[in-house]
Amino acid sequence: MAERTKFDVVIVGGGHNALVAATVIARAGRSVLVLERRAEPGGAAVSVSPFPGVDARLSRYSYLVSLFPPGLLRGLGVGVELRRRRIATYPPVGSHPEWESLVARLAERVFPTLTEPLRSRDEMRRLIDDDHTWTALFEAPLSETLERMFVDDLTRGTVLTDALIGTFAPADDPHLRQNRCFLYHVVGGSWDVPVGGMGALSSALTNAARRAGAKLVTHANVVSIATDERTAEVACADGRTYGARHVLAGVAPHVLSGLLGEPAPDDKSEGAQLKLNMLLRRLPRLPVSGVKPDDAFTGTFHVNEGYEQLEQAYREASAGEIPALPPCEIYCHSLTDPSILSAELRAQGVQTMTLFGLHMPARLFAGEGDSASRKLQAVEATLTSVDSVLAEPLEDCLLRGPDGMPCLEALTPPELEAELGMPGGHIFHRDLAWPFAESEEDVSRWGVETSHANVWVCGAGARRGGGVSGIPGHNAARAVLEATG
Repeated sequence: MAERTKFDVVIVGGGHNALVAATVIARAGRSVLVLERRAEPGGAAVSVSPFPGVDARLSRYSYLVSLFPPGLLRGLGVGVELRRRRIATYPPVGSHPEWESLVARLAERVFPTLTEPLRSRDEMRRLIDDDHTWTALFEAPLSETLERMFVDDLTRGTVLTDALIGTFAPADDPHLRQNRCFLYHVVGGSWDVPVGGMGALSSALTNAARRAGAKLVTHANVVSIATDERTAEVACADGRTYGARHVLAGVAPHVLSGLLGEPAPDDKSEGAQLKLNMLLRRLPRLPVSGVKPDDAFTGTFHVNEGYEQLEQAYREASAGEIPALPPCEIYCHSLTDPSILSAELRAQGVQTMTLFGLHMPARLFAGEGDSASRKLQAVEATLTSVDSVLAEPLEDCLLRGPDGMPCLEALTPPELEAELGMPGGHIFHRDLAWPFAESEEDVSRWGVETSHANVWVCGAGARRGGGVSGIPGHNAARAVLEATG
C-alpha cells in the first residue's frame, strides 16, 4: 500500500504541545500527521541516559511541571502522576499573607482563561477585579512590588527567581519581560515532579496521539512549508512531501518564518540559562547544623539568588562577562521519585541533581573558537557558586561512570538551539506574552494565529505559551477545528 501523503492537518515538530494538538484533532475525526526531526517525539520533554554504562534516565531539558491543566491531562487520557515535593524551597521563605493573597487571586482568575479564547486587556483587568494586583503585576516593574512588600534581600531574590527562569532581564525592566515570566511561573500552582521523568509524560502523550489515530513520523527534517492559504505542502530533507489543509507549527516562530521562506522576525530571542544534569554518589553536606540534605535538596535549593546578587549577575552578563558568582538553583528528582534510577543505583544511595543557572545568556557563548572555553568557565564558576553554600565541594560527591568520568552534563543556550531548534536557546521559543489580546482583532481568537489562514503556531512561542503545559497545543487544536467546522 502506498504511503499516504495528504492529510487534513500536518504538524511540524513533535514536542509535547504537538502531541496534545494531534490527539485533540484526531479525536475529532481529522487525519493528522506529526513530523519530528529527532529520533523520538517529546521535544524538550524527554528523558535520556546521558552517562554511558549508568542506568539512570534523567529529564534532560525540562524537568518540572506546573501549568499543565489537570482537566486537560484527564481529557487526553494521560495518567502520568505529578507528585508534589514535600518541601518546596530551601532556604525556607516565611509566610507573607498579602503577597500570598495576591498570587492566589492571580492564579484563581487567570489560569482558567489560558484554555479559553483570548480576552481583551480590559476584560482581564475586570476579571482580576483588584487594582492593586493589576498594577503590581501588569503595569509596574516587579521590582517596585518586591521592594515595597518584602524587607529582606533573600526573600526578594527568592521571589524574583520565578521572573527570571529562561528570561534575561533585570527586576526593573521597563518592558516587563520579568513580570510576564513571573506570571506564567505562579498561576499554575506548585511545580511538581513527573513520576518516571519527563520521558514518561511524553510517552503517554505519544500513545494518546496514536490511539486517537494520528500518524507520527520521526527522523523527518522539515525544510519548507508552502501555502496558498487554502492548502499547504510540507517538504522534508529526504524529498518526501505531504499535502495538508492546515499546518501546525510546533517549532519556534523564528524557525517557522524560515520554513515559509519569509524574513525572520526582528525579535529573535535569547536564552539565558545553563543546565547541569548530574548523578551523585551521595548528597553533599550542608554547613548549617540540624538541616538534613534530604530535606534541603527535595525542593528548589536556591544558590546565591539574593536580590542584590541577581542584579549583580545581570550587570556582569550584560557586559559580556560570565558572572563571578552565578545564581542558580538545584533540586533532587530522585528524592521524590526514585523510579528514574535502577534498583542497583538506588541500593548504592545514588541521587540525581538538576541545576538551572540564571543570567547565562547565549551571547556569553557566542563566537567560534572560544565557545568551549566559555562553557568550561561557566561550569566552573557555577560549581564554585554552589560550593560556596555547601560544607564540601559538589564535585567530590559526583558519581563516576564505568569510564571513570564524572557524571555531569552541561547544556548552554547555543547547544539547546542546535539540539532542539530553540532560537538563541530560548526555552520559551521567544519572550513570553501577556495572556490576553493586545489588539482588537485578536480578541476571541486563540493566540496561535499567523499571517496565513491555514498555518498556526502550536508550540511554546504561541501567546499563552512556554513551559510544559500542553496549553498551546490545546488552543491550536481548538482554532483549527473551529476553522474547519
